[in-house]
Amino acid sequence: MQESAQLNSELARLDSTQREVRVDCTPENIEQGLARLVLSLIELLRQLMERQAIRRMEGGSLSEEKIEEMGEALMALEAKIHELATHFGLTPADLNLDLGPLGSLLEK
Repeated sequence: MQESAQLNSELARLDSTQREVRVDCTPENIEQGLARLVLSLIELLRQLMERQAIRRMEGGSLSEEKIEEMGEALMALEAKIHELATHFGLTPADLNLDLGPLGSLLEK
């Protein structure tokens, strides 16, 4: 009986935590909610591309010129993400995604 109460309590806690990270799209804030979702996904892809570039660089499969080009492109993409987030009234924390066992998209 006590285990059931503890389980219900934990489920309620998790449910309230999940509500905090959901994209809240109402007619009044649909644009901001959509921007949050899209920018979060773009940030995820940017981080994956950055990690792949680092692996290729460490593996020696990129020339110095390509390394420089990729670095500049990734920095420009990151700057654009922050610019668009600011335009829609979003902070970097708003773009964070819970990736389950992988952790969070952004460092806290």
